[in-house]
Amino acid sequence: MTPQLSEILAQVVERPPNILKALLALQERLGHVPTEAVSDIAHALGVPAAQVAGVLSYYPDLRLTGSGRHLIRVCMGESCYANGCGRLLRELQDRLRVDVGETAAGGKFTLDTMSCAGNCAVSPTVTIDRDLYGRLLPSQLDTLLERYK
Repeated sequence: MTPQLSEILAQVVERPPNILKALLALQERLGHVPTEAVSDIAHALGVPAAQVAGVLSYYPDLRLTGSGRHLIRVCMGESCYANGCGRLLRELQDRLRVDVGETAAGGKFTLDTMSCAGNCAVSPTVTIDRDLYGRLLPSQLDTLLERYK
């Protein structure tokens, strides 16, 4: 176990163990949850590695690989779908020259999707890092991306 992993886990170990909290803390610090750390996480929390792997695979917000400096996520929920999220996703793919799950050249942006942002009243929705944008039009994307460069 690396010293950095030990330090992070020491701050979140509690009884009963909270696997999700530990995984989120690791991702916050490291940018992702390294798959090779699953057994170390399980040992630190006193749970089977299969439980940690199960939580890690269940939550789509947990990433197994690092992302760019900014993570762009397009909501693909029903309301967003009905209001044009597909166009937004295609425009982002064209502008960034990446597919879903990939990081743009230079490492600035990673493009991903989410099943629901819970922002249906103002769909379609895109998040960039922790910022939420609703009623977004493809014509607004260039201006929005400029904020993060």
